[in-house]
Amino acid sequence: MERDRRWDEQLVADESGQSTVEYAIVFTALLAVLAGACALMGVVGDGLFVQHAVMSASHCLTSAVTGIIDALCY
Repeated sequence: MERDRRWDEQLVADESGQSTVEYAIVFTALLAVLAGACALMGVVGDGLFVQHAVMSASHCLTSAVTGIIDALCY
């Protein structure tokens, strides 16, 4: 019984794989950040954010009639 208890304590005190697990967690988080940055870079490169901002702006005039109505509403 005493031998089993010492063996259990030795297993709990053993930290040989801790650094490997920490490295795996940090590496996975870094890969997630890099994948997100690459996805944002693709969207920015396509101009999707700029196009959405222009279409959302109140001064985005699609035709002359809309421009006149917009000017008269002020």
